[in-house]
Amino acid sequence: MADEKKPTTNKADAAKASGEKAEAKKAAKKDDAKAAKGAKKPAAKKETAKKDSKKESKAKGKEKKAEGKKDAKAKKPASKKPAAKKEPAKKAAAKAPATPPVVKASARYVRIAPRKARLIADQVRGMHIEKARALLQFSPRGAAKDIHKLIDSAAANAENNHDLIGDEMRVSSITVDEGPTLRRFRPRAMGRATPINKRTSHIAVALTPVED
Repeated sequence: MADEKKPTTNKADAAKASGEKAEAKKAAKKDDAKAAKGAKKPAAKKETAKKDSKKESKAKGKEKKAEGKKDAKAKKPASKKPAAKKEPAKKAAAKAPATPPVVKASARYVRIAPRKARLIADQVRGMHIEKARALLQFSPRGAAKDIHKLIDSAAANAENNHDLIGDEMRVSSITVDEGPTLRRFRPRAMGRATPINKRTSHIAVALTPVED
């Protein structure tokens, strides 16, 4: 009887051992599953951390852009300051010696040919007013009288309008332009008529003070 019970006990021991192995395998699987879950959770945390870091970088970029715009606005008034420095240059230019005043007078529709008047104008141009008056006073040409009157008128304008001394002026320029021509006709023999052109002139004089 003792020999018959031994095989049964061996079988029972084998069954227990196999049950323990199965339980050990199940426990190992559970541990592996828990470890896998624990490993997945940090990955999810990493993804959320990446998203948060991206949001923070975007917010920082917007803040930097806003700060850059504010700095640009703040710098604009500073760029306008050099314009104020240019004002002394303008004042320095204003201090430059002013050009001498020019006194003008003109006579229009003078009944003399421009060709004849230019002969006298060329003699007087650039002369002192006293010398010009002396030359015109003793000139035998008919245009001398009209030009003499015109120079006296310009000297009077210098005294009354510009507070200058009329006898200390110079004839800086004098021009004689052609005016309208009066066309006339004279009867001739055999019923003919010959034209007569009565020319006119526009004379302009400019005087400037004599430089010391």
